[in-house]
This record gives sequence, structure tokens and C-alpha cells, in this order.
Amino acid sequence: MTLTDPATRVAIEPAYELTQWERRFIGGHLFVAIVALGIGSMFGPLQAFEFSGLDLYPYIEPLFKSYYQGLTLHGVLNALVWTTFFIVGFTNFTTIKGLGRPLVKPIINVIGFWTMVIGLLMTAAPLLLNKATVLYTFYPPLKASWAFYLGLALVVVGSWIEGLGFYMTLHEWRKTHKGVRSPFIAFGGIVNAAMWQIATLGVAVEILTMLLPWAWGFTDGTDPELARTYFWFTGHPLVYFWLLPAYISWYGMLPKQAGGKLFSDSLARLAFWMFLIVSVPVGFHHQFLDPGIPQAWKWIHAVLTYSVFFPSMLTAFTVIASLEYAARKRGGTGLIGWVRALPWDDPSVAAQLLAAILFAFGGIGGLTNASYNINLVIHNTAWVPGHFHLTVATAVTLSFIGITYWMVPMLTGKALWGRRVALAQAWTWFVGMIIFSNAMHMLGLLGAPRRTPLGDALYVPEEWNGHLLRVSIGGAILLVSVLLFLLIMYKTVRGPSVPPEEVPQAPIAESLRHPQLTPVWLDRFKPWLIVAGVLVVLAYGPQLFDMITNMNLNSPGTDFTPW
Repeated sequence: MTLTDPATRVAIEPAYELTQWERRFIGGHLFVAIVALGIGSMFGPLQAFEFSGLDLYPYIEPLFKSYYQGLTLHGVLNALVWTTFFIVGFTNFTTIKGLGRPLVKPIINVIGFWTMVIGLLMTAAPLLLNKATVLYTFYPPLKASWAFYLGLALVVVGSWIEGLGFYMTLHEWRKTHKGVRSPFIAFGGIVNAAMWQIATLGVAVEILTMLLPWAWGFTDGTDPELARTYFWFTGHPLVYFWLLPAYISWYGMLPKQAGGKLFSDSLARLAFWMFLIVSVPVGFHHQFLDPGIPQAWKWIHAVLTYSVFFPSMLTAFTVIASLEYAARKRGGTGLIGWVRALPWDDPSVAAQLLAAILFAFGGIGGLTNASYNINLVIHNTAWVPGHFHLTVATAVTLSFIGITYWMVPMLTGKALWGRRVALAQAWTWFVGMIIFSNAMHMLGLLGAPRRTPLGDALYVPEEWNGHLLRVSIGGAILLVSVLLFLLIMYKTVRGPSVPPEEVPQAPIAESLRHPQLTPVWLDRFKPWLIVAGVLVVLAYGPQLFDMITNMNLNSPGTDFTPW
């Protein structure tokens, strides 16, 4: 096969145009995701305002009962529902468009989608009725309604079913493209789906073997330590399930939007494989203060956590190199002056660039969380939500917002409404998050606890007051930003159709070096999946075996309306 072979070009420039049904199907995922973001984001500022003593919850009773119900709704809708529905919808798009063919069995993905929707509705009912005020981590002995646990399980199962549709489609594509490297955007989405299915085994086992039998009354109690271990088996790789779709855009789409090319197809694939194998066996670094886990296992997981920094650095290098190439083609000069030549007037590009800038600080803060001695200082303090608001709430969410600025117009055949408003939305998010997150980090260093309504606390030192006020100011700016985003989406979808030539096209970047020159071992799934499975067994197997064989279901739990 030569590099000019038509079969090879398919891997770079798929000519397939989405059908109307495919646009609606993908759009359905995005609709649920954006509605969840909109509702969940209304509760975030309520928590932020409370920090400075402005408690608005008495004004919205009896609809919502407490700070903790709002905190649970904010976490579940924003961290779990918004991300999962967006990612699965986006992966449908990258699989279909990347491979240049329809899903091989679309009914599988339809079943998966509606399973997720049913699960969401089941989860939403007890949340809204204050029967599942257990925060998004749902640690026992806090006890939720059985519908909450079953609903979450169905959302996970639905995502697994859709993942099966992606694998089958790639398998069929390979049959007719023997020897051709799989297109990067499809490759990245399917790797992420595989990682997700490995990672969610933990929370699936927790719900099915412990929480549901407990909620139904089949068992009298739970083992909170084992439940926490199951949760963090899933909880940390969940971060990479969020991040990798943003990376797909940063690697495989943003360079095209900036006028350049992907710097290295090989490095991009290597980074994704490394995330697959090292993102799951790291959960014990979230349990440094749990007494039932031996120090040796905590050390092993800490080392593996540090290893995740390597593909992160590969990503930083490759994405920055791709953007520099694009900027210099646009006339950019200087050691860092080329940054000004990037298309900052494009709201999709600006949102993703700003997301990446703040994520650099979030990644550095993650090393603090994974370092045992320093973790003792910031564990369970406001530092932690300050950190993940730079990751999931900015690197992920602001990147996804940037993606919607071309994807929603493409799916609907409408022009993006209010490009200047969209630019303002990206910048207000950036500024609001700087103020909010910096204040949370500072409060954490001063010992302020997380998951606590500090505005009502009687022990607040005077030195916290300025930072508490900044949390509220940042939250107010972020509220303005999310309202602008919802307005843009509504006005875009309700706007008039435009001629086909004016509809945005999917920005799929070519690679500087032809993908067919990428080593074949970087395009094979089986060896990497085996390595990932073996590493998970080695890093978790002995300790889980010990914890399960010595399991004590002696924690009866509290009523599910403790607040």
C-alpha cells in the first residue's frame, strides 16, 4: 500500500456526511447533557454564595431542602450526567465521522441511549425528592433510595451498550481497511470507551453487590471502607474519561481550527494508550488517610499516579507544538509571541485555549494531591474542589462548550448565534474560575473543610473572610457565564437554517507525518488491553481479595433524609 492509495486517504479525510437521523441521535445526547449542565450549574453558585453568608436556600424551600441537597444535585448533574451524555454523544460523532461509515448496528446504540435516559430519570426522582442527599460520591453509611443506585447503574450500563456499538463499528471498518491505521479521532474515542468500561467495574460491583441489596433491605449494613475502595477504583479514571474527549479535540480538531496540523500522530496514540493502562490502578491515592489500606499499596498507587503525569506531558508537548505550527503559518513570531497569532476571535478556539491554560495549573495541583506528605495538609479541605474545578469544571467543561460552538451548528444546520457573546462567555468562565478556584485553594491551605456550609459555621477565622468573599464573586461570574452559554445554545437551535455552504464542518486535522507511517503496534488494541488488565489485577487484586474475604457489613447507615 502506498501513501497515495485511496484506502489510506480514508483514514485522514473521511468524506462521509452524517444522515439526518445520525444528527438527531447525536443531538439527543447533547440536549440531555446541556439541560443537565444548565440545571446543575444553578446550584453551584448557591454553594458559592453561602460561603460569604448569603444563604438563598430558605427562599427556594420547599422545592429544595438544604445546602447538601443542592450540593448533591450540582455534583451528580454536572460531574456525572453532563459529562457522560456529552462524551457518549461526541464518541458517536467521532466514530461515525472518523471511520467514514454509519454505525454497524445502530439499534445497539439506541438501546444504550434510552437505557441511560431511563437511568437518569430514575436517579433524578429521589434526588429531587431529597431521598438521595448523599453527594456525588454516595459514600455509605449515607443511604439513598434504591432508585438512585439502580438509576446510576443503568446510566453506566447504557454507556457500556453504546461502547459495544463503537467496537463493532471499528471491527467492521478494519475488515475493509486491512493495514490502514485507524483515524485518530475514532481511535481516541474508542480507547476512551474501553478505559471507561474497565474503570466502571468498580462502581458497578459496589452498587450491585453492596448498595442495592442494602437499600432493598436484603442486608443490614455495608462495609464503608470496601465501598470507598470500589468507588475510587472508578473515581479517579473517571477524570480521564472526562479529559480524553477534550484531548481528542485538542489533538485532532483544534489544530485544524487554528490553521495547522497535528504535530505527531504517533505521540498522540502513545499518550492515549498510556492513559488506558495507568489511569485505573491509582485509586488508593484518594485513600491515603483510610486506615485499613496498607502503606505499601498506597505507595504503589502513588507511584502509578505520578506515571500518569508522563502522558500528560506528552499531551502538553504535542498540542503546543501543533498550535505553534499553526500560529507560525499565520505569521506568528517570537519565542512565545506566536500565541497572539492564534485565532482568538473564534469562540470555539478561545474556549479550548483558555481551558488548556487553566488545566496546566490543575495538573500541577494534582501532583500535590498524589503526594502523601502534602496530601495530609490538604485532604478533605476546600483545596480539593478548587482543584477539580480546574479539571472537570474548566479543562473538560469549557472545552466541551468550545466543541458545541461548531458541533451544534453543524448538527442543526444553523449558524452560531452571537459569536461575540460566545467569546464573552469563554472569557467570563476563565476569569470567574480563576477567582473562584484560587480562593478555594487558599482556603484549603488555611484548613477550611470541604463539603461544609462555611457561611453558617461558628469557627471561621477572620483570615478566611476575604477568600470566602472571592468564592462568592467567582461563583457569580460563573453563573453569568453559564447563563450566556444556555442563551447561545437556545438562540442557535431556534435560529433560521443557513445554506449548506455556511454550515460549519467538522474540523478534522491532518497529521504532519502521514498516519500510515505510525508504527502498527500503536494501532493495535489487544496488547494494550491485556497490559491494562494485568496491571489492574496486580495493583488491586491482592488488596481487594483481602478486603472482600474480611468484609464486615456492620454499618447500618443513616436514613436517607439526614439533613
